[in-house]
Parts: sequence; structure tokens; C-alpha cells
Amino acid sequence: MRDFGVGFNYLLQGQRWVARHGKQYGFGLLPGLITLVLYAAALVALAIYGDDFITWSTPFADDWTSPWQGLFRGFLTAVLFALALLLSVVTFTAVTLLIGQPFYENLSEKVDRDVSPDGTAPESGLPLWRELWISARDSLRIVARAALWGVLLFALGFIPFVGQTAVPVIGFFVTGFFLTEELAGVALQRRRVELRDRLTLLRSRKTLIWGFGTPLAVSFLVPFVAVFLMPGAVAGATLMARDLLGEETTDGDRDRNGADDQQPASAG
Repeated sequence: MRDFGVGFNYLLQGQRWVARHGKQYGFGLLPGLITLVLYAAALVALAIYGDDFITWSTPFADDWTSPWQGLFRGFLTAVLFALALLLSVVTFTAVTLLIGQPFYENLSEKVDRDVSPDGTAPESGLPLWRELWISARDSLRIVARAALWGVLLFALGFIPFVGQTAVPVIGFFVTGFFLTEELAGVALQRRRVELRDRLTLLRSRKTLIWGFGTPLAVSFLVPFVAVFLMPGAVAGATLMARDLLGEETTDGDRDRNGADDQQPASAG
């Protein structure tokens, strides 16, 4: 359980880092705002037309007597919207990172330079178009994995009691893992760590990953919170990626002329 606390501490450290670097924070908000508008429109459309979709997809219930028809379709509508929220949390990060690739890449590099003993940051050496392609490809793979989990959890949601208690909790942990992979992928991709190796690396310390990603997944359900936490989440994931790879981390803050008032960037 100690690793869970360490992961959560990295999330807090990332937020503190961007709070001290206002320019980076401001640029980091733009991609999230764009994505938020797109997702809000999609969720509003689902809220308006969700009932019609469930009615269309369950013709066998047309002849059911009241109140069973209403209860059944109402339950399916609620589950559909919950599944949409779950997938939106995971895909929100992927889409935001894709839209804001240059912003978050720059932010992650600055974090690396700030805490690296020699003041340098790893670079992929790839052109921007190649990095965008790799990011989009890997994001699609992660979203596909998350969608499979979403379908499984959707099915388990029909189990009485378990579907209303354990399944939502499991959903947050699953979402937290995939969120962390997307966020840490910004720093790990610059280090030329392939997706399969990234997943293996994250699975080797699942409790650490859950400590970082699960609170983030819960907070992302609150409107607008995801937008404001994204820059700090990228910064914190960069610090955590250094820990996972065993890279040495210092306490200095070079962007503030060497002022040494930053909390230790590695808690493990």
C-alpha cells in the first residue's frame, strides 16, 4: 500500500510543479478546453437521445407491462450513460494529449530538465509528424483495450448488488491504469519505450499506478476538473516515469534561477 501513497504524491507534485510555472500551465489548458467542448456536446446529445436509442435497441420489451418496461429501459439508459462517462474519462486524456502533443511534449521536457542532475531531457530524435503518428496509434490501442474492459464491466453491471457496488470501483481502477499509461506515455515515448514495454513497466508496479491514476479518474468525473488537472497530471506522470525507469532525480528548480524550494520529486 506504500506505493499507492507514492503514486498519489506524484500526482500532487505534478500539480505543484505547474503551479510554480504559470506559463507552462496556461499553454497546457488550451488542448483540454477544446476537448471539453467536444465531449460536452457528445454527452449532451447522449442525454437527449439515449432513451430513444435504448427503445430502438430493445424492441422485445415493447409489449412489457408497466412498470417493468420503464424500469428495464431506464436501467439500461443509466448504464449506457455510465459507460459513456467511463469511456469519456479514458478517451478524454488520449484525445487531449493528441490535440496538445506539442504543448505537453514541451512541458514534459521542461520537467525532465528541471529535475535531472545534468539539466538535460531525453529526446526521441523523431520528427513531429512521426511522434504524432506514434501517439495516435498507441492511443487507439489503449482506447481499444479500455473499450473491451468497458464492455466487460457493462455486462457485469447486470449482476445484482455486485454490479452496483464492486463493478464501479473496479471501473475506476481500470480507468486509472489506462489514464496513467496515456499520461506517462508522453515522457516514455520520448525515451523510445514502445507501448508493449510501457504496459509491462506499469504492470510491474500496479499499486503505484493506481495511486496516481485512480484519484485522477474519480476527479475527472467532475466537470471542468479534467481541464485544469491535465497539465499537472502530465508533469506528475513525467516524475513517476523517471522513478519507474530508475533515473536519478534532484530537487532543484532551474526555471527559477536555481531556487531550491521544491519538494523532493521522487518519493520512492
